Amino acid sequence: MHIKSLVFLVVLSLALGSRAYAHAVITHTTLQKTPPAAHQPAQVSLFFNSDIETSLSTIELVSKGDLKQPVQFRLGQKRGEILVELPPLPPGEYALQYKVFAADGHLTEDIIRFSIKE
Repeated sequence: MHIKSLVFLVVLSLALGSRAYAHAVITHTTLQKTPPAAHQPAQVSLFFNSDIETSLSTIELVSKGDLKQPVQFRLGQKRGEILVELPPLPPGEYALQYKVFAADGHLTEDIIRFSIKE
């Protein structure tokens, strides 16, 4: 009986441990369905698989020539949602480069590419 309990606890800790220490991963964005319009400010939602510590995170807009500028962002109403404010942009290729801290303290860095058409 004692061995069964021990095995159960080991399996449970492995299962919960992998979830508790997972990195924040984007599950989807609003860029997929509704890309920003040219020359207009836009709000983009990024949806992560975990809560994000916004005070420890950064998001930058990357444009032609690898020019980077920080953008404003905040928590959205849904779990794991981050709302990103984009300035008016001309048509072209862009990216959002992010470094986000998940609620468990793990850092995730990645880039999301998108286009703005006329």
